Amino acid sequence: MTLAYWMVLVAIFMPFVFAGLAKSRGRFDNARPREWLAGLSGWRQRAHWAQLNTFEAFPPFAAAVIIAHQLGGAQGWIDALAVLFVVLRLGYGAAYIADRPTLRSLLWTGAFACVPVLFAVAALTTG
Repeated sequence: MTLAYWMVLVAIFMPFVFAGLAKSRGRFDNARPREWLAGLSGWRQRAHWAQLNTFEAFPPFAAAVIIAHQLGGAQGWIDALAVLFVVLRLGYGAAYIADRPTLRSLLWTGAFACVPVLFAVAALTTG
C-alpha cells in the first residue's frame, strides 16, 4: 500500500478526532446528539464545525488519490500531495479550534489546492 493510500486512511479518522474533542465536555447526550452538539459554544463548538468540514473535504481528496493512482501518476508527487493534504487539514482543525480564522482559511485553501493538483498529476501522466 502506498503512502498516499495510508493518508486516505488517516483522513478517514480525522473527523472523529475533532468530534471527540467537541464531545469532551463529559456530559454528552447520546439520546439527542444533534441537539446537544447545537448547544456547544467556544472551542468545543469550533471542534464540531471542524469535524463537519473535515467530513466534507474527505470525498474529493480520496477520489483524487485513487484516480491519480489508477492513471499511473508520479508516485512521489501523489504521496507528497497526500501527506501535505493531511498535515494541512490537521493544522486547519487546530486553527479552527484555536479561533484563528485567517490561518484556518489559509490552511483550508492549501489543503483544497492539493485535490486539483492531484488530478493534474494524473492528467499530466496520461497527457
